[in-house]
Amino acid sequence: MRRKVLVASLIGSSIEWFDFFLYAAVATIIFNSQFFVTEDPVVSTLLAYFGLALSFFIRPFGGVIFGHIGDRVGRKKTLIITLSMMGIATACIGLLPTYAQIGIAAPLLLMLLRLIQGLGIGGEWRGALLLATEYAPKEQRGFFGSVPQMGITIGLVLAYTSFFILTGLLSEAAFAAWGWRIPFVMSLFLVGFGLWIRKDLDETPAFQEAKKTQTVQKVPLVETFKRHPKEVLITSCAKFVETGPFYIFTTFIVGYGTSQLNVSFEFMMISIVIAAFLTTIMIPVMGRLSDRVGRRRMFLVGSAAMLVYAFPYFIIVNTHQPALVIIATLIGLTIIWPPITAVLGTMFSEAFSREVRYTGVTIGYQIGAAAAGGTAPLIAQFLMNQFNGSSVPVSLYIIMTAVVSMVAVWAIKGVQAQDLEYARDQAARSGHDDGVRPAPETNA
Repeated sequence: MRRKVLVASLIGSSIEWFDFFLYAAVATIIFNSQFFVTEDPVVSTLLAYFGLALSFFIRPFGGVIFGHIGDRVGRKKTLIITLSMMGIATACIGLLPTYAQIGIAAPLLLMLLRLIQGLGIGGEWRGALLLATEYAPKEQRGFFGSVPQMGITIGLVLAYTSFFILTGLLSEAAFAAWGWRIPFVMSLFLVGFGLWIRKDLDETPAFQEAKKTQTVQKVPLVETFKRHPKEVLITSCAKFVETGPFYIFTTFIVGYGTSQLNVSFEFMMISIVIAAFLTTIMIPVMGRLSDRVGRRRMFLVGSAAMLVYAFPYFIIVNTHQPALVIIATLIGLTIIWPPITAVLGTMFSEAFSREVRYTGVTIGYQIGAAAAGGTAPLIAQFLMNQFNGSSVPVSLYIIMTAVVSMVAVWAIKGVQAQDLEYARDQAARSGHDDGVRPAPETNA
């Protein structure tokens, strides 16, 4: 059952992120010219990046809605709903008429579908992670929690590879006219496969125990902010360094590379695909290592490395040498980012009690993603325009995300100690254990 759960969580997560990254892959070569049409190409690009950011802004609301369903009705049913939403919205993007065909309705409809995608991914990530961690043996929780995180880079590889293949098979005119739509429409078949994989799963042991002991909360959102306000704030801030730099390395760099560094779109796609593929291998390795050395410690080391790398990254890519661009991407995604992302979900899970775990972790995660995730390419582009193309402000932005997250994670250990005291008090009053556990010292 554990193997089946890991496979289901990984496949579902990969499909969701594949759908999500399709937009990011062609934001600066399709959507800025065919949907967000203005007289100024820079403004069009900023609007395309806003479309990316918009889905992040709605993700916390998806977290609230599906966190409530997940904590009240169950993890499995929630995951079926979110996967279906994402697939339908993605296919509809592939069928949308352009600005030249229906005018202003084109970008408005695109934004509506991005909002639906944001709602879906807002509930999906946490459900896939809970599916894995709540089935995990205690001594392997870090490894199990890292498996759904692999879906991020697998989805990225699938999305960017599909466009790399299409640009190689089709002429530039054919790709721009209709070729880019193929991966969006084909996502319906992947979603059908994901639903088939998930249909026979049982609810997680933690949720079944919550129902058995009648500790399922009527309004998980209220209980979350009543019992875990500090954890929500901490997880939101801890998310900054995991998501902001990631979208600089994978989305912003595509537009920057093709427009400023004279690197082809195809080369940018293949370099990110190679880096993401290697990152997929590194994530479970880091997750297993966290079960030995501790998740908090690994996260802090990775965040410190990201802080140090902020300036060297742009020094390397600004050489305008394609080989150095791919080396810079490999260092950022394959070496520095995995220790951060591999432990993030498990570390967050250990901060919330099981009755509100879906809601609590989702809200914290998605607020952080909205603040520093989809906005990262938009902010980076804006800063470069304001400072005459200088990358220094963007490096400072990456440093800021690292500092905020490091400060937040330093506070986790103290908060967990307070939660343990609260849990013991509640258990004494109710006569049963409410499931709150701080991470063991080696994993804290």
